[in-house]
Amino acid sequence: MQDEQTASLLRQAIGSLSRRLRATGKTRGRMGDAVGLTALSVLSRLHHMGPRTPSALAADEDMQPQSLTRVLAALEDKGLIDRSGDPQDRRQVLIRLTEDGLSLLREEARHREAWLRRALAPLSPTEREVLRLAAGLMLDMVERCDGPDDRDAV
Repeated sequence: MQDEQTASLLRQAIGSLSRRLRATGKTRGRMGDAVGLTALSVLSRLHHMGPRTPSALAADEDMQPQSLTRVLAALEDKGLIDRSGDPQDRRQVLIRLTEDGLSLLREEARHREAWLRRALAPLSPTEREVLRLAAGLMLDMVERCDGPDDRDAV
């Protein structure tokens, strides 16, 4: 029963924190119009995984290729990604993050981390250390559990 309660509390806390951080993001700036959360996710994946084919990105993002095509077109129009031929398979196209795309991701991270620093400020050193340890444990947990996720969970 304790694991069920812990899992439920973690889900609620992570969900609330994620919603708050998304609301904190500054997706406007020198890049022009707002960039949506799906587009930010694509940019982040390109940053962490390197150049990808559109089909690999669609699978990574659990999106239909047609939906991703619209996102990629908008990102390319803003100069946040570019496309080039795949040197390994000339029939394929690789999507790459541009310097402007990387700048946007860094700006997003700065805004969200600034909010987190303000939220941490009133906590005691012990409470901050507990959160630091919990964050490390959550990252470890994600790394260990790389199997299929339960998409039916609410």
